[in-house]
Amino acid sequence: MKKAKSRPLYRLRRDRRAASPAISTAIITSAIVVMLLVTVSFANNYLNGRLAENEFSAMKQFMQTVGLQIDDVAWIPGRTQTVRYASRNGQVQFQSPTLNYSFYFDGATVANYSVEVGVVLFNMPISAYQIGNNYYERISPSTNSLLQTNVSAPVCRVFVIEKVPMADGNYIRVVAAPLVRQLNAVIDTTNYVRFYLPILETGPKPRYSQSVTLSGKNINHQIANGITNVTITVGFPNNGIGLGQDFFNFDRLSETVTVASTTVVEIYAGNVTVSMGLYA
Repeated sequence: MKKAKSRPLYRLRRDRRAASPAISTAIITSAIVVMLLVTVSFANNYLNGRLAENEFSAMKQFMQTVGLQIDDVAWIPGRTQTVRYASRNGQVQFQSPTLNYSFYFDGATVANYSVEVGVVLFNMPISAYQIGNNYYERISPSTNSLLQTNVSAPVCRVFVIEKVPMADGNYIRVVAAPLVRQLNAVIDTTNYVRFYLPILETGPKPRYSQSVTLSGKNINHQIANGITNVTITVGFPNNGIGLGQDFFNFDRLSETVTVASTTVVEIYAGNVTVSMGLYA
């Protein structure tokens, strides 16, 4: 007696529409290749994203170093410092003029002293790394005031801003922007209130290297006696390209310092040239 054939398997073998083993193998292989390509693409994008994130975190520290070096060279004419960095995705840029600081004595309507300064920016395209439009992070100091008053206060404010679109492209940026430092002193019973402000200026044409060279040029000194108050304001000469208050996020656009009538008020403005890619 013959063994009955399995009818479903028998029909499948005789069905001319069924795929041959070679075609089935090709389909399975193609599917595996597609899945591998998708996996590799995802892993590559994830790895690039983490590298860009780590690079951006390193650039925060780099820009803090730039701010400290500006303080080092601003008050010593002739001193030069070069700060190097490494970046695959971003580039350091110098933008000037960007901020305008004005000093008014005793409520004057015309500034007794006014100067325009530039800022240093590290720009990373948002195609490489982004957090979110209008993101803002304060790095140093602990406030957004244009005036810092303690002995160890910096003369540069460092912060992160992502603001798109802007005229020069879509970037998340780390910014080092000059601010005013106030120091009080008593010398031979005379009170002194001193204001320090670095003036960042464009240096020589760059060479192709990832570094920033800062050079102290000279110091401008202004002095006044018998002043009872000093008002400091900040303006934005390049507000039209997006470098305004919504970019810098100052707490206030003016600060007033009241002093005794016997106080000597001094302003020290140190000129610093900023060169991209020049070695000392």
